[in-house]
Amino acid sequence: MKKTGEYKELTLLGSVVEKYPHEPSREILETFHNKYHDNDFMVEFYQEGEFTSICPVTGQPDFADIIIKYIPDEHLIEAKSLKIYLMSYRNKKDFGEFITNNIMEDLWAACKPQWIEVTGNFKSRGGISWKTVATKSK
Repeated sequence: MKKTGEYKELTLLGSVVEKYPHEPSREILETFHNKYHDNDFMVEFYQEGEFTSICPVTGQPDFADIIIKYIPDEHLIEAKSLKIYLMSYRNKKDFGEFITNNIMEDLWAACKPQWIEVTGNFKSRGGISWKTVATKSK
């Protein structure tokens, strides 16, 4: 699909993704201009039950719900690029605490919001579940 007009920089939206990235990169994230940047409003994304990463010690999968909340400034995150970005963690070996912070840092770099909070609710493995909340503000 050829895009014209104000959103032509969004390359993933409306396209078929044949191969998903094997490594997370903030370069995957696409943004678009916030035409209401003078307003304070919150955007929330939820990825429930599909987020996985790999424990760097045991090699076992870690499952999590990822919740992203942010108050945008000049740019907003495009949702399909976010979905592809989050899927790229499937092969990432790292602790959930670091992954949650990495997601927050990449989103911060991509859209430079006024405020952001990323929560990783990691599912029980061995009887222990955990939650990490990473935040940043201007």
